[in-house]
Amino acid sequence: MIIRTAVCAAVLLLCQPQAAFAFDAPQDKAPLTRLEKDLAFRLHATLAPYFQPDGPGAAVIVVKDGKTLLRTAYGMADTLRGVRMTPEMVLRIGSMTKQFTATGILLLEDEGKLSVQDEITKYLPDYPTQGKKITIEHLLTHTSGIVSYTGRPGFSQRAPQDTTVAATIDSFKNDPIQFEPGSSWRYNNSGYYLLGAIIEKVSGQPYHQFVEQRIFVPLGMEHTAYEGHERGKWPGAAGHSPLDKGFGPARPLGKNQSYAAGELVSTVDDLAKWDAAVGSKLLKPATWQRAFTSYRLSDGKDSYYGYGWEMSLVQGEPAVGHSGSTRGFRSYGLRIPGKGVYVAVLTNSDAGTVVPDVVTRRAAAVAIGKPFPEFREVALDAAALDAVAGAYTFGKDTQRVFRRDGEYLSLQRPGRGPLVLKAMSPDTFFVPDTVDWFVFQRDAAGKVTGVTYHQDGRALAHVRSGDAPPPRVVAKISDAAFDARAGRYEIQPGMVFELSREGGRYFLQPTGQRRVEIFPLSEARFFSRDVDAEIGFDGQNLTFTQGSRNMVGRRL
Repeated sequence: MIIRTAVCAAVLLLCQPQAAFAFDAPQDKAPLTRLEKDLAFRLHATLAPYFQPDGPGAAVIVVKDGKTLLRTAYGMADTLRGVRMTPEMVLRIGSMTKQFTATGILLLEDEGKLSVQDEITKYLPDYPTQGKKITIEHLLTHTSGIVSYTGRPGFSQRAPQDTTVAATIDSFKNDPIQFEPGSSWRYNNSGYYLLGAIIEKVSGQPYHQFVEQRIFVPLGMEHTAYEGHERGKWPGAAGHSPLDKGFGPARPLGKNQSYAAGELVSTVDDLAKWDAAVGSKLLKPATWQRAFTSYRLSDGKDSYYGYGWEMSLVQGEPAVGHSGSTRGFRSYGLRIPGKGVYVAVLTNSDAGTVVPDVVTRRAAAVAIGKPFPEFREVALDAAALDAVAGAYTFGKDTQRVFRRDGEYLSLQRPGRGPLVLKAMSPDTFFVPDTVDWFVFQRDAAGKVTGVTYHQDGRALAHVRSGDAPPPRVVAKISDAAFDARAGRYEIQPGMVFELSREGGRYFLQPTGQRRVEIFPLSEARFFSRDVDAEIGFDGQNLTFTQGSRNMVGRRL
């Protein structure tokens, strides 16, 4: 996405309908000062260019030191019916639900009814942990090793169907554990699904009733609820999914498919009430502090995830927040505790529009007085792109490779697939749909000597270490040659690679993860463009190579 200039943003500001932009939220008692109004205009000018007036939109709130600076809406609540978005509207919040589920668990712990160190079998005695010690804390921090049910084959086809909590748990509980609990971090909706079941078991209440009575009602969150259990009628936004041209109604999602991992709906006003309570109400101060503490893995590395909250930086300032993505909707809520800032952005499209994380971070950066630079795309010729192409090293081990890819510069990241960058100048490139950018350095003769990666307020300097390795060339092989190797290979207990073919395209799907396309280097070697990894074959064995890791799998 190319962000328009501040001048264009100011013009858009004047064109916005008055009803869609307000300085003061209804709950505010004191009017904004002149400086606060100026900040509100700058926030609005930053956000408005991201949204098309006739496309899916967003409800937005920005709070600083307890005062609402910006409470507004952009775009359409329902593109088919021509209904404009308003800041009062209810939207699905997706995985932002997880912070409420985590708080429910911690409420029960503060009351002495459970401990996050308890093994889950204490409350779910029939759950097969396959000899592993899986604790409630492992579920809270995405470190359990349990397969995420939303990544299992066939989930998209099952998602429109209503389900029950028991049936969904049954669908994944017998899958092999992917890794030793506590040893790795892997985002996991199954963990939070199980947490909802534990809340029900310990409290004796349905999940929807527990969070309503213990969180929403005490905090005055009148329009936050488990979808289908709202306490009254209130205007809501329709979800959208992209079509070949434009947008259509969101793909259907059955009841209880998201459950305690992502089935709540809310408004930006209610989320502001929630933020005002976080850290000071419901839980003991020490309990809140644990929720905001990054879980440390068994090898001593930080996971940068607490109990339902992600840890990050915004222009160098510590921040906690969470994204949400569900059918028809995407969201992001972000707190910068040291600056008293909270931003919530609720959108009503699941793809094809603004990335809520980006606009939330940009708004937060403006609110703390450290705005990100504008990303304005320019076109560069092949010679300019070739001049910065090469391999660049950060520290001892991390290498990033830049190559010219047609009209763009692509970045090959360690262990991951290539990423297309957009140019702002011959030396400056930004990462689309993020607030990250790269600046190349040159010597007196104009030769590129290094690159600095600007991420979350950190400047990570890389030294040029050589030319970019030549790109891998896809070989032509017969489908029969691939079919002879297709099948299932056990990489480690609980992790199976399945190789399959659709027409002339070849695919690999690891257990519990999305399927990726693979391409032949020869009849016995394949690579992925989505992940920086290779697969080789030796007899009946498969070798998976990613970075310095080599794993051998036997054919099943």
